[in-house]
Amino acid sequence: MKIVTLDGDTLPLPLTPPDWCTAWDFRQTTAPHEIVTVLKGAQIVITNKVPLRAEVLEALPDLRYICVAATGYDCIDLEACRARGILVSNVPGYSTRSVAEGVIAALFAMRRHLLSYAQSARTAWPASAHFCVHQQPMLDIHGATLGIIGQGDIGRAVGSLAHALGMHVMYAERKGATTVRPGYHAFDDVLARSDVLSLHCPLTPHTHQLIDLDALVQMKPSAVLINTARGGLINESDLAHALRQGSIAGAALDVLSTEPPPADHPLLQPTVPNLLLTPHIAWASQQGVTNLLRGINANLRSFKQGDAQNLVS
Repeated sequence: MKIVTLDGDTLPLPLTPPDWCTAWDFRQTTAPHEIVTVLKGAQIVITNKVPLRAEVLEALPDLRYICVAATGYDCIDLEACRARGILVSNVPGYSTRSVAEGVIAALFAMRRHLLSYAQSARTAWPASAHFCVHQQPMLDIHGATLGIIGQGDIGRAVGSLAHALGMHVMYAERKGATTVRPGYHAFDDVLARSDVLSLHCPLTPHTHQLIDLDALVQMKPSAVLINTARGGLINESDLAHALRQGSIAGAALDVLSTEPPPADHPLLQPTVPNLLLTPHIAWASQQGVTNLLRGINANLRSFKQGDAQNLVS
């Protein structure tokens, strides 16, 4: 079987071909106009973020299986795959611990202003008249309220770690819901009460730009927003405006709606304060990457044996 990997550079460790693979094309990156050409004659494709939509799938009669090298599979047209009998699987849960710990790390960094204090140690401390330098007030983690939107594996893992730190955890009900399920709190109530708001829901038409200016102004001026899920959950122009205006105290983002972002992205501008931005790496601890590679290999093996696992189509 011919196997093509479309965006191998998204994996920091190499992926090796299975012994039953007869043709192995491990591509570091693939542009949209190249997809049909490079997948010609391939039975299996491995993709992380390169999209496979209906018009592309129609031109690939040999394709039998799509292995998504991630948990999220919004880059795949599942209806088109079902219509053509193409199996699709993902790798669920590989990064749960890595992302959850990344959220807690961002929480500490923002509440204690670690980046600005690290900078002041080099700039202000040598000339200080005292043994310490006081700037922004640092806030404790213990006793603070963490609002979580999304109670999947990662959302629950973040909640568990937060509980261990002595935080109060609130899971948000769906925006606009008329009833509140047990274990959840009304969406607007979570916005108003959270000292830290962390996003862990999938990107759907219902959650697209869930956090807009209307949501941001309902939050405490001292609150911090964290997003390790999907960039499209936030109206990024609204967030840039809210940070400039001081509507919230800060934001820590590991994802943006366009990745990589253009240089003129509203959140990349130097006038946006109190923003910790990382390049979609919360998932990529060494253990997380190892889990991902194991999951990809297990899915390939299961497909070859006719017992595909983690099917989403």
